[in-house]
Formats: sequence, structure tokens, C-alpha cells
Amino acid sequence: MTLRTRFAPSPTGSVHIGNIRAAIYNWLYTRHEGGQFLLRVEDTDRERSTPEAVQAVLDAMSWLGLNYDGEPLYQSTRRDAHLAAAEQLLAAGHAYKQDKGGTGKGEAILFKMPGRDMSFHDEIKGDLTKAAANLPDFVIVRSDGNPVFHLANVVDDVHMGITHVIRGDDHIENTYRHVALFQALGAAVPKYAHLPMITNAQGKPYSKRDGAAFVGDFRDKGYLPDALVNYLALLGWSPGHDKEVMTRDEMVQLFTLDRVQSKPAQFDFKKFEWMNAEYMKTLPAPDYEARFRQELETHGLWSGGIAQDYFRAVIALMRERVKLWDEVALQSGYFFTENFPFDQDAVRKRLHKEGVPALLASLRARFAALPFFDALSTEAALREEANAHGLNAADLIHPLRVTVSGLPGGPSLFHMLEVLGRDRVLSRLERPVP
Repeated sequence: MTLRTRFAPSPTGSVHIGNIRAAIYNWLYTRHEGGQFLLRVEDTDRERSTPEAVQAVLDAMSWLGLNYDGEPLYQSTRRDAHLAAAEQLLAAGHAYKQDKGGTGKGEAILFKMPGRDMSFHDEIKGDLTKAAANLPDFVIVRSDGNPVFHLANVVDDVHMGITHVIRGDDHIENTYRHVALFQALGAAVPKYAHLPMITNAQGKPYSKRDGAAFVGDFRDKGYLPDALVNYLALLGWSPGHDKEVMTRDEMVQLFTLDRVQSKPAQFDFKKFEWMNAEYMKTLPAPDYEARFRQELETHGLWSGGIAQDYFRAVIALMRERVKLWDEVALQSGYFFTENFPFDQDAVRKRLHKEGVPALLASLRARFAALPFFDALSTEAALREEANAHGLNAADLIHPLRVTVSGLPGGPSLFHMLEVLGRDRVLSRLERPVP
């Protein structure tokens, strides 16, 4: 029998990283086992499951490279099959009708739980059991005639031949009900694996308040899809060695459910940004240059007159520093415009000091007299200027950096000066202190 897994999102808005991590685990496990990874769109909530919400799911999977087998199954097209299953359960005595709430608006259909303790083996958490007293009957078709999640989920898993259900551990309580439904329908029960929750630094469920929480947020901020897949894969799973940055093929080869942890996994943004930077470093030069230029264009910083050699020199300086694409304009904008913003805290700290304007004017004159304007000569000139005034080099380095870039930090100052060139540097040193 072919191993089959599915990702079954409810498209009611943006795609949360917890949901997409479930998709990633299903995808990795299925590709490792040589099975089929299917997509089922659980779009039965017609008010919230808008075309835009469905497209957000498809876009997220496409961006992350989570290719699925066959065409998506839209649950809304399966209503007749869900209702037929409810009638089958009624006929077999596994369900009954009841006017829920005494509203007189119609009869709901309730599934009759077996009246015994329920158990199932979880591929991650081990054997789980729940007492019969805590497993009441539940609605499978509402009084308005619409099937509920539990029935549709199980009926569609049977229809799709799902052999393994890999989903978040917030579904564990549902699984007892679903196992009972599979058994009542005379269908094989799939194997279940419930993934640990993703938490913030305080151990609470990770949410928008903790930073980017939806796939679209990460895409818009300029993170790389391969970095996000790699990092989310490691939130709850370990390949069994110290290597963390891995290709898709490496993850597929190494992924097994027995190495998925049952305890919650904490999302560490600093570690994720480090991983994203590692992926950015490996991009081929043409791809990196194209995306760098795209960011400059988006922020109005690109003009047709920028020389290719100059552009590449800037990238050579910034490639090790830029950790995500939306930092490009802020960290590199001063290379491409004279109208760059100034960090006001840095201005107050470094430039609004008595004597600084005169020091910078004197340094400008020394720079103007240099026969060569490169990193070595500008560094030597600055140190000579500092010595002449009985200062440490840092007393000039920091004000100079803020003056020519607007920022308190950045790449090597003297290599930055060399790339900017003498004319730009001298012009910026002439401007009044902002």
C-alpha cells in the first residue's frame, strides 16, 4: 500500500508557521518514504474561506517549494459524501438524531461514542488513552444540515487513502473521536503523529505579538524560503548530528518521525536570522545582485547611471552584513543617494559634541590632500589627524562614520570610504551637521 499523507489547511486567513510546519513535516516524511503528499483544502466555512484565503495557502506552499501530488481536493465539493456517511452511521446505529438546544430548527445528527476507554498509538507521543467518561457523544451534522469538521475530516481521509496523519498536538482530543469514526465506518485507522507546539521565549504559543507569525510576513520581510523551511523543520526535529543548515535533499534523506520531539519547540528569531544569513551567503552572485537591485528599486534608490563595478563593490562590502532583504535599503542606501536618513541617536552622541565639526573639517582637508584615496591611506590619514589632536582614533572614526553614512555601524569604515570614493566623502564632510 502506498504511503499517503495530506496537508489539510482551513483557508480562513494568513497561513501560520505552526500550520506550515505541519505541511513541511508531512512533505519531508512522505518524500523520505517515497509516498504521496496530498493537499486538501478544508473550505467548508464559506464565509471565511474566500478565494483570496485559498490563494494565500497555495501561494505559501509554492513559495516554500512544498510540491504536492495530484490536484488539491476541495472539501466543499464533498458535502454529499459527508452526508451519505452520516446516513450510513445512522443506519448502523452508530449515530442518532436530536433537536439540539430545543430550538425546533431541525435535528442534528450526533455520533454515538462506543462507551469504552479509547486508545491509540501516537508515532511521536507513544500510547495515549482517554476514559470513556470523558468521551461524550458529539455532533457530526448540524441542525442546518451542514457536516462538521470531525465527520468531513474522517470521510475525506478514507476517500484519499490517507495512511499517516501528521498534525499539531492541539488535535489530540479530536483524534479519539476520529478513531471511533474510522472504526464505525469500517475503515482502516491511519497512523497518527502529533507535533509539538511552537512557543515564544516565555513558553506560550507563538503568535503575531512575538514577531512575524505568518508565512506572508516572512516573505514580505525578505527571508529566503529555503531558510524558513530549514529552520521550521528543526523546531521539534533533530537529524541526529550538529549540522543545522541543510539542503532539501539532506533533510528528506534524514527525516524520520522517531526523531521528532514531543516537547514544545521555541522559536528563536536570532537563530533564524543567522540561518537566513547563511542561506543568503550561498546565493549565486547573479541571483544575489538581482535581488539586491530589486530592493534598491523598491525604495527608489536605483538609477540607470550606477556603474556595475561600483554596485558589485558595494555588495562585496555588505554581503556578510545583510541578514535579510528588507535590511538592504536601510544598511546600504547611503551608497546610492545623498539624501540618506540619519540615525538621530547617533547624531546626538557623535556629532553634537564641542569641537567635532572642526575636527571633521580638518580631517576633510587631510583627505583632500591624499595622493591615493583607498582604505590604507584614509586609515593612516585619520590616525595622523587623531594624533595631532591628542585623541584616540575612535574619537574620529565614529563621527566620520555617522557623517558619511548616517548610521552608527556598518562595514569596515575605511573600505566603505574607498568604495564611496573621494568626491562623495569630501562632499559629505562639507555639509552642515544634521
